[in-house]
Amino acid sequence: DRTMPLARPTGQIPDAAWTSGFREMTEPWKGAVGCLGVAVFFAMTIGIISWQALEQSPEEWVLRGRTGGMLWERRRGALLLRVLPAGRTVAVIAVGGVPATEPPPPRDRCWHDGGQFCYTWEEDAELRLSLEPPPTPATECYGVRWTPLRPDVMLKDCFSMANVSWYGGASIRAQRWPLNSAESHAQPFVSGDFSKNPVGYGPVLERYFLGSTGVTVTVAPDVPLFLSLESNRHFCLETPTGRAAVPLRYLLCVSPDGATPPPPPRLSPSHRSPIWQYYGPAGSAAKIKRGLKSLAKKLKRHHLREGVLALGERCTAILAAAVRPDHVPSERRKRHDSTHGWDPSLIKPLQLSITLSPYTSIASPLFLRSLRDSEVASYWLSLQPRFGGCSVPLLTTWKGRLCARLNVTSKAALSWYLARARHLRQALGATYMVFEGAEGNAFLEQAVPPPAELAGDQYTGVLAAALATLGNATVISAGARSSHLPLFVQMSPLRSDWSHAGLKGVIPSVLHYSLLGYNFFIPDAVGGSLDSDTPGDQELYVRWLQIVTFLPVMAFSTPPWLCCDAWVLNLTRQCIQRHRDFVVPLLIKYSEEWLRLGYPIFRPAWWLSPTDPTAFTIEDEFLIGDEVLVAPITEKGQTWRDIYLPGEGHLWMDTNTAHVFDGGTILRNYSASLAEVPVFVK
Repeated sequence: DRTMPLARPTGQIPDAAWTSGFREMTEPWKGAVGCLGVAVFFAMTIGIISWQALEQSPEEWVLRGRTGGMLWERRRGALLLRVLPAGRTVAVIAVGGVPATEPPPPRDRCWHDGGQFCYTWEEDAELRLSLEPPPTPATECYGVRWTPLRPDVMLKDCFSMANVSWYGGASIRAQRWPLNSAESHAQPFVSGDFSKNPVGYGPVLERYFLGSTGVTVTVAPDVPLFLSLESNRHFCLETPTGRAAVPLRYLLCVSPDGATPPPPPRLSPSHRSPIWQYYGPAGSAAKIKRGLKSLAKKLKRHHLREGVLALGERCTAILAAAVRPDHVPSERRKRHDSTHGWDPSLIKPLQLSITLSPYTSIASPLFLRSLRDSEVASYWLSLQPRFGGCSVPLLTTWKGRLCARLNVTSKAALSWYLARARHLRQALGATYMVFEGAEGNAFLEQAVPPPAELAGDQYTGVLAAALATLGNATVISAGARSSHLPLFVQMSPLRSDWSHAGLKGVIPSVLHYSLLGYNFFIPDAVGGSLDSDTPGDQELYVRWLQIVTFLPVMAFSTPPWLCCDAWVLNLTRQCIQRHRDFVVPLLIKYSEEWLRLGYPIFRPAWWLSPTDPTAFTIEDEFLIGDEVLVAPITEKGQTWRDIYLPGEGHLWMDTNTAHVFDGGTILRNYSASLAEVPVFVK
């Protein structure tokens, strides 16, 4: 009898037998084999995809230049700026506002152009990277342009602070150097007044950031910009959302020597030092004259005869009303001034400084006259009606009064304002003029969209350009895209204490202003101008005095004989003498270098030690040029400090002891009595 075999033969199966056997299979067996095939197909597909993902680099070059290039990092969704041949990453830019994890390279829309890279996130934004002409042969620059495809897309690029120290940008209430330890919520990148908005940005700012890795970030001037600072994490550039899609554009440059300096000025300003601020009787012109004469006599009696007596805006207005240069005919002005006006010879050899602002009270004759003559819009900032009708003046507050602000877009208004300033300077015999209130955007302060010609900080820039025509004895309270003008910039008032809003903020502010191109500034008065919990601190007064001795101008609001012991008065005389004989020649020497090359006069320690990480965070010492290091005491009660001497291979001599030390070293617990300030010459 024939029986069924228990197992298939192990030999080769004949084709005919296999075909006939398969045809005899039942339907369930056919389905099982089909499912197995599908499973195998999917397994192979998943395996291939996984293999590609594992093999694919987390970073991919998207644009290469001569000495570096830009990469896309998939894990964080970030742009990397890397230099070659070392392969060192100098900037990490986290991308916001788009689905950043999506890898751009497969959809490059500029593949035909080796100098560009383009990518579009559908319905979100377009990114365009490009190689741009560098300012110097050794520098390489990359343009970054984000274009939103919908008005509600907020573009946001955040620059990492990990292993990078950042400088520049905006001044803040308690200035820091570097910016890494600063904190600020996202707000318009516009100069402001700390007395109005203590958490806002200050009066001097530029769209320029410098990293310790040698990278600079320069934002286009026409971009509506928001800036946020998150301490020790990153700073972010943002664009506002709204009815119009606003692009974000900036330039990244990498230079082997780090900073790309701002454009050199055309002419350096001049100012006599010291400045003695007048805070005497101010009830009438007669009282002010007697007060100025009395202050001049006291300075002479204390052997402090040189310098400038500075009048504030209120005293200037009172004297101006007495001489009335706008209303007295020229043929009568001399007789009018001799009988009722101000005689500058009363304070000689001291000179006079007066203060003006672009504001006028709505109760002033100036404003009422323009209102009567229907010339408000011609002379003062105004709101234009949408559907015809009359313009409405844009009112704001200035020193507690409701005021209108000068319309700097009107040639007639500017010409009138400058002529008035010249007449007042001549009538009062003033040598210097200070212009306060140049900072801020009055439209943004009231949440009103500004006209295109006054967007951002253009008010400050236009006013500064106009004031520069008055000569290089002019002081302005703000700076934005105006570092090339021959103007002094008045620093913001500081608190009379030891904090970063007081004494500790002086040197960071000096370095910040100088890096942005504002090398000629007037620091706040010795001891600080804003009240604190500990008034009359003699030690604070002395340490402050020791710092401003080495700055462009020394300013005093409280004379030393009113606040301190006799030895402080003698020390003040010595510091003024040292400023005149030692510091001023240095400033003249390095101002010529500034005019020629654009290098800052006051330099951080890393200027001579650009590769030493220790130098990147030093905020309590500074260089004058390359040859003088000033390292004052900024801690209350201390008579010693650690001092970093930059520049490995250089030698530094202590001007107090004549001891010589090597550069690139740290002097631990270096002694400095209350009457001394450590100063080293190279």
